[in-house]
Amino acid sequence: MVSVRLYVEGGGQSKALRAQCRRGFAQFLSRAGLAGRMPRVVACGARTDAFKSFALACTAARAEGDSILLVDAEGPVSAANPWDHLSTQDGWKRPSGAREGQCQLMVQCMESWFLADREALSRYFGQGFQTSSLPAGNEVEKVGKQEVLFGLDRAARPTAKGGYAKGEHSFRLLGLVDPELVARAAPSAARLLAELGAQPAPGTGP
Repeated sequence: MVSVRLYVEGGGQSKALRAQCRRGFAQFLSRAGLAGRMPRVVACGARTDAFKSFALACTAARAEGDSILLVDAEGPVSAANPWDHLSTQDGWKRPSGAREGQCQLMVQCMESWFLADREALSRYFGQGFQTSSLPAGNEVEKVGKQEVLFGLDRAARPTAKGGYAKGEHSFRLLGLVDPELVARAAPSAARLLAELGAQPAPGTGP
């Protein structure tokens, strides 16, 4: 059976955190309807390392399956082609033979997706979580990265967890949020799920 390798940004240099990263993405994708045909999640740490690992996989032309790159956009996306965005944002050159669909973005960052499921955030952080401190609105991809991170931390400060810590909380939250809600709010998530063969939620982008 042909397998898909999903090269994701995240996990740092810690084996434990990389395991959490793989588990969080696996839970999210399984809940999106991909159980039984899951991609192999490769936690790469830094975004540059994710791109290098993906580019190497493309060069090797591995017969066992396709490869997909998934990284934070790090800002708003205006380019129609994600490769064009990464060319402008990071100076990365699209590997020879790589399809447009092999480049996937989390816009503007992974935490943007969390804003789509505020009930999951409240359940995770527990008593004291201040939903009103989160950025308002349903168009989560239009909220700046720093505003997203600051809003999550501010909302979680009154809780027993004492705030939001990227890494410590991010991948646990990824495994808890509802993929359908995320896909409705974030066209980038709907695009990823469609590329992987999941059923995208109604009313989402391509």
